[in-house]
Amino acid sequence: MDKVEKNSGKEKIILGIDPGTNVMGYGLILVKGNAYQVIQFGVIHLKKYPDHALKLKKIYDRVSQIIEEYNPDSVALEAPFYGENIQSMLKLGRAQGVAMAAALAREIPISEYSPKKVKLSVTGNGNASKEQVADMIKTLLSLKEVPKLLDATDALAVALCHHFHSGRLQTRGRGEGWKAFIADNPNRVK
Repeated sequence: MDKVEKNSGKEKIILGIDPGTNVMGYGLILVKGNAYQVIQFGVIHLKKYPDHALKLKKIYDRVSQIIEEYNPDSVALEAPFYGENIQSMLKLGRAQGVAMAAALAREIPISEYSPKKVKLSVTGNGNASKEQVADMIKTLLSLKEVPKLLDATDALAVALCHHFHSGRLQTRGRGEGWKAFIADNPNRVK
């Protein structure tokens, strides 16, 4: 797809990233008010690179290229989940950090969401499978078919999660937490 031009301040492009060291998913959505549509999605294949440092360089280069091509207003990333293998988690964290650095180098705001929050935001079930997420993304974004590699639909889910939550945060006004709740609801707290 060609470079997307935004028509007004009410339109924004969100780049969602599902970090990985073998396959990294990315997805871009265009948001117009409460409506949204897919711009582009895909995966970055990294398994062919034997050296972890080279994988990180490729992530930085490709994410930078995507940012240059589509000029997103924000970047949303899925946070690494805490598994039993500490080395895998560290590598995943580095991949996420490199993707963050590519956005920050261009002064694009970044947000991070847990896998459970992404799944809950898109499917209503924080324990949904990758296939359930993909099916819901297909419906929400009117995709003709689910991509073979579900890392791409996971990335689109991260972008949608960001859209859903950034809208809520803007309407709440003061952010999250008890202090904000008390300030926003003085009659409900004794």
